[in-house]
Amino acid sequence: MEGDCLSCMKYLMFLFNFFIFLGGACLLGLGIWVIVDPTGFREIVAANPLLFTGAYIMLAMGAMLFLLGFLGCCGAIRENKCLLLFFFMFILLIFLAELSAAILAFIFRENLTREFFTKELKKHYQRNNDTDVFSSTWNSVMITFACCGVNGPEDFEAIPHLPYSSMEKVTPEACCQRELQSREGMFVNKEACLAGIERFQNRQGCYTVILNSFETYVYLAGALAIGVLAIELFAMIFAMCLFRGIQ
Repeated sequence: MEGDCLSCMKYLMFLFNFFIFLGGACLLGLGIWVIVDPTGFREIVAANPLLFTGAYIMLAMGAMLFLLGFLGCCGAIRENKCLLLFFFMFILLIFLAELSAAILAFIFRENLTREFFTKELKKHYQRNNDTDVFSSTWNSVMITFACCGVNGPEDFEAIPHLPYSSMEKVTPEACCQRELQSREGMFVNKEACLAGIERFQNRQGCYTVILNSFETYVYLAGALAIGVLAIELFAMIFAMCLFRGIQ
């Protein structure tokens, strides 16, 4: 009976570690995508120290979970006490680090508010100056999501014009409607847009548009994080039980 119980724990341990392995692979892939993303979010992440740190923490956590899931599977199948103890100690450290990161993200969530992005836009944005990374990134975001500013075109009223863009009044050309939402897309009516005719402009702010676009994924990421923490907790319990049961 004891042997059957030990065998059951061994395969449950393997199963939980397999899920940890998959969770680590997902986090690793997501971290790599955020850092090397070609659509321009990489520059936004780089411009915000909190997001920059968070992206690399996610990458590191994904790599560690990937490795530890693999080690846990090997330790369970081979019934190796050394590997199981190593796995337990490191999964405990990762569990505590992830819990701390979640608490810090909750505490510093005000850095992702509408007001924060509005202040950064008004401070750093240089309209059509594509040699500036921040401005080029914002232009790419506005074109891709068919939006304008953080709250709307009014965000650009206090931003000075470039010397060579005297035609441009308030709204940058990235806010003008296009037939195709890409830099290569033809303008519907560029002159009318820059002259201030609203029906040729994208009037909705990017904060609302992006929030609505990613709302489902945010809840999915939160559910995934809770699931990973729960799986790690059960894996630690089974690892210790299996460690004590191996003769």
